Amino acid sequence: MTTVSPTPDTTPVTSPLSSPSAPAASGAGQAPPPAMRLRELAFGAACAAAVRAAARLGVADALGDTPASAAELARIVDTEPVPLRRLLRALCCYGIFGETEDGTFVHTEMSRLLREDDPNSLRYICLWCTEPWTWEVWPRLEDAVRTGSSVFPEAFGKGFFDYLHQDAGESAHVFNRAMTTSSMQSARDVAELLDLTGVSSVADIGGGQGHVLASLLEKYPSVHGTLMDLPGVVARADARLRDDGALANRVRIVAGDCREDIPVDADLYIIKNILEWDDESTRRALGNVVAAARPGARVVVIENLVDDSPSMRFTTAMDLLLLLNVGGAKHTRESLLARMSDAGLRIGEVRPVNAYLHAFECLVP
Repeated sequence: MTTVSPTPDTTPVTSPLSSPSAPAASGAGQAPPPAMRLRELAFGAACAAAVRAAARLGVADALGDTPASAAELARIVDTEPVPLRRLLRALCCYGIFGETEDGTFVHTEMSRLLREDDPNSLRYICLWCTEPWTWEVWPRLEDAVRTGSSVFPEAFGKGFFDYLHQDAGESAHVFNRAMTTSSMQSARDVAELLDLTGVSSVADIGGGQGHVLASLLEKYPSVHGTLMDLPGVVARADARLRDDGALANRVRIVAGDCREDIPVDADLYIIKNILEWDDESTRRALGNVVAAARPGARVVVIENLVDDSPSMRFTTAMDLLLLLNVGGAKHTRESLLARMSDAGLRIGEVRPVNAYLHAFECLVP
């Protein structure tokens, strides 16, 4: 995509609308009164829709390092300039893009995260959170809260993943890209956190495409690894782990369901972001790890927590979406500790991986 790079001739961004921390529709440094804030929250769908529209149009990719007008951007992304300006001004209220005094637009830290080429891009994650089916299930949250069950089968006539892969191919693609992006970004943090000194073998259980495992094997050249996940998932494993990949001679790939059996022996087992099913499935998965592991083996459980204060707005929203989609739930610290303890794990240190994840260090008795 072409990027606008007009001759620099700008006024510094001084409008309250361009500050990422400025409250929407309020003066600089002034918090909105409760009635205004509640109105803003009730219109939250407008903000989500604006983020989605900008991501799909590629506005962030079109805007370069120098300011550009809505008309210039509209020519690149093939929209009408006036509606595009309205979209950009709405996003500026939340610190997504900034508007200068002369009416041109510039990047902010958040708007750059919508660029596909940004190393920390959240473009596909933003698209995933606003896919068309989400607008069908959110209004049914009342029913899910009343029953404690997923509303997805009633809304779409089948379970969430069946619908995703059978009827919503584009959404499935967005899901895969979003999960890959998230996994690759968190893999670096996990590899930085975990000390594998004395470990000769590590198993990533339900490890998706194996980004965490690949990062650990690159950091620790003497360690061997096993990636286990469902057949359709490991078929798309990280290229570094597949035949002829740089790490292939130190990796075994196992297709299977950790809720049924874990035929893997290792010094260290990693379980990341998969204990979000119903309690019975979580119990079986943890029990299978304990059954497979030798006494003294390490188990590291890595999860989002809904009582993790830096990211509570995000994790509690994801928790509700899990309820709507599959009847699942994000954990509190206490609920996760209880399930690991019930499985027979000896729980040790709990450490933050990043603003969104915590790692629970455990041992098999």
